[in-house]
Amino acid sequence: MRDTGPVANGGTGILTAGTQGIATPEDARRAWPQWLGLGIAMIAVAVTSVFWDAAGARLLLGALGLFLVVRGAVLLRGARSGAVGPALASRARGLGTGALVVGAVGLVVAVSSGVLAAGVLLVAVPLLLLGAAAGLLGRRGASRRGGQALLVWTFLVTGLLVATGVAQGWARASDVATVVAALAVAVLGVPLIVAASGLRRVAAEPVPAAVPAGCAGCACGAGGCGA
Repeated sequence: MRDTGPVANGGTGILTAGTQGIATPEDARRAWPQWLGLGIAMIAVAVTSVFWDAAGARLLLGALGLFLVVRGAVLLRGARSGAVGPALASRARGLGTGALVVGAVGLVVAVSSGVLAAGVLLVAVPLLLLGAAAGLLGRRGASRRGGQALLVWTFLVTGLLVATGVAQGWARASDVATVVAALAVAVLGVPLIVAASGLRRVAAEPVPAAVPAGCAGCACGAGGCGA
């Protein structure tokens, strides 16, 4: 199964629960454990980061950085090998390089300083929410309505962070940003688990019987080619 979804539709294809039309049973058997593991890991990281006051921001930023590094490497490998197709190779290289660089920076920050990691999340959360909303607004139908709702949510979150920073200090605002980021990661993990469930159903489907070479199936109902 070629991993072209995140390149072709801006990174949301991996969160699609309807997988029956895009996977064969063999592909699904390889993919569903990975998707399930990733979804569970995202939720576990999100919950741990909320309750781990001493290093929650570092854990969350480090996990996101590691994911981006791995994702960027996969996209670059797909672009080099031709797995994403010539039309998408250039975009895959751009997305892969960007994800690799941003992820590496996130990992370095997470390892070096908890205060700096919290500050990065404080700035990054409103920007990422705004970017996601802008991407959805460029589409039609339910995606556009989702983008409008996310844009409102972005303004509310940004206002909350600014108000918290002014009233209670920016350290407290960073804690709030960590909770918001953890909530977003947990929410994104749920569709992955749902998608893994769909892929598992596809994996359980029987493999179609192979048709002998040169057989068009026209005589099978009459007792076979020998008839």
